[in-house]
Amino acid sequence: MKTRRGYVQAPCGQVHYRSYRPEADANAPVLILSHQSPSSSLMFEAAYPLLTAAGIACIGVDTPGFGQSDVPDPRPSVLDYASVFAPVLDHFGLRAAHFLGHHTGAANVTAFALRNAERVTSLILNGPPIYTAEELAERRARPHVEVPLKEDGSHLKQRWDGRLKVTPGWTNTYAMNRNLLGTLWAGDTAWYGHKAAFEYDLMADFMRLASRTLILTNTGDDLYHMAQRAHALRPDFAYRELIGGTHDIVDEQPQAWADAVVDFIRAG
Repeated sequence: MKTRRGYVQAPCGQVHYRSYRPEADANAPVLILSHQSPSSSLMFEAAYPLLTAAGIACIGVDTPGFGQSDVPDPRPSVLDYASVFAPVLDHFGLRAAHFLGHHTGAANVTAFALRNAERVTSLILNGPPIYTAEELAERRARPHVEVPLKEDGSHLKQRWDGRLKVTPGWTNTYAMNRNLLGTLWAGDTAWYGHKAAFEYDLMADFMRLASRTLILTNTGDDLYHMAQRAHALRPDFAYRELIGGTHDIVDEQPQAWADAVVDFIRAG
């Protein structure tokens, strides 16, 4: 597996990527992956070697403000996040690629696919956050809660407890810790990703998608009911669900998750 990391200049600043390519296949299909928030392209680290072993080249992109990508100013929208994908494609000399987004990443790739369909070979929406208008209004009304730094370090425990609370049934300590580190690294702007997602009408764009699309989910995901909603709204899209897990499914069931992704790409 050939690996490299680098940066691409995009409208939101410099965007960091991780690239993984099968050793002997220069013509391997390319999958661009967009992570959940707050996280980074490292959320797919358990799957990268499995995908490349199956003949899929992978490019994990750090959403602006997360991982090692620049923090955008002013606060970005989902369309701003989506604007980084064309420069990534251009950087690698790609006319088009397969795209996968997880949770808020699913919003980002949907926005891109709808407006750049010719550059999207297929689309995988892993746990798409398909909120109703009422649910979005409720989320938008919630105030942003700061977690200030404290001399005794108790803010770290507060962050850890918050992650435990939103991940019922968690089993993977490494994934939990990596997410906490990603949140801390993003710092005062870690909330930008969720804020942008709640301001974006994903359902409206989702209903207009024409790309070949897979809705991927797992029964233990906290957005499982939204994936089912998406499936009911677009029964013309492929649908695949794994059993159990949480929103850390890539770490919890990497082989099953990678198999689902590879099966869909190959079926095209």
